[in-house]
Amino acid sequence: MSSPNRMPWVDTAKGLSIILVVMMYSAYNTGEYTGSVGFLHYVIGFATPFRMPEFFLISGLFLSQVIDRPWRRYVDRRVVHYLYFYVLWAIISIGLKIGIFSRDPAGMLHDLAMAVVQPYGVLWFIYMLAVFGVVIRLLRELRVPHWIVIPLAAALQMWAPKPDSYAIEQFAAYFVFFYLGFVLAPLIFRLVEWTQARPVIALASLLAWTLVNGLLVYSPGYAMQPVGMQMGLAAWPPLHLALAIAGAVALCVAGGFLSKFASMEWLRWLGEHSLVVYVAFTIPMSIFRGVMLASGLLTDTGLLSLAVLLVSVISPVVLYFIVKRIGFGTFLFERPAWAHVDRPNAAKASSKPIPRPAPEAA
Repeated sequence: MSSPNRMPWVDTAKGLSIILVVMMYSAYNTGEYTGSVGFLHYVIGFATPFRMPEFFLISGLFLSQVIDRPWRRYVDRRVVHYLYFYVLWAIISIGLKIGIFSRDPAGMLHDLAMAVVQPYGVLWFIYMLAVFGVVIRLLRELRVPHWIVIPLAAALQMWAPKPDSYAIEQFAAYFVFFYLGFVLAPLIFRLVEWTQARPVIALASLLAWTLVNGLLVYSPGYAMQPVGMQMGLAAWPPLHLALAIAGAVALCVAGGFLSKFASMEWLRWLGEHSLVVYVAFTIPMSIFRGVMLASGLLTDTGLLSLAVLLVSVISPVVLYFIVKRIGFGTFLFERPAWAHVDRPNAAKASSKPIPRPAPEAA
């Protein structure tokens, strides 16, 4: 059961998000090795406009709870928290992939050094959350109004620059969604609450959104590829931005709708522990996919992508329960006391659930 201080629909929406993220890597990485397209490619293709924007928007919903805390406490909660998991799992991932499997100590040291300034692999999301936390706090300190930040962030997203810096590229692509989550939190909470009380309207709205999003993504001009896709009309920057925001809000509404069903408790739990899956899914993904391709037991791209998805989601959860059971290795998924900079409140900060923000908080 969830904590009474948590909001089930938020965790359910996060559960949908983490599945979409793992699905993308499962489908595209499998397609890269098989050289073909499977049915999951089309599912994740539909989600292309909103897959990562929704994750960032939800991450910004509770920022108003901590934005005005003293700098030390704020940095502990919104910066050090994410950097701890980023550094830990970057070391684990690079050590396994480059140091052990590739037996390239020099390459391992190079990648470890580069990971400081360039987000490493799938961990870029956690890296950027820490960066966004610092930037928004600075904007708050400088009293820069929302009406200036939002248009500039939106313009940056539509411009979509491709500099040499991956960090700058990802900042441009996703900062607007994190910021909108922060600013629009009261409106989004009210919308989800309103639709939860009107399930027929919620379902009809979601079906209408699905139709519009699908038609625009798969309109003339789209091209599905083993790795990635080219959208149709949805690729036009202003429309792409609008679909990203609409899709992010739609997944919040979907989270509110699904959270009412007891059968969706597993999805809520998965969202509550999405960090567990996010930091660890690539390792079992690579191992399982390699074994299947080498053995020839499963060669169909669609079925193999689905199997990779299931293994990639379930394996970190199994590891999490093993760690919790034996009481060793909890540092893999829970930040230890020594990794806090706000030490007097460390124990409480690491275990206290996030409460629902007041309507006027953002």
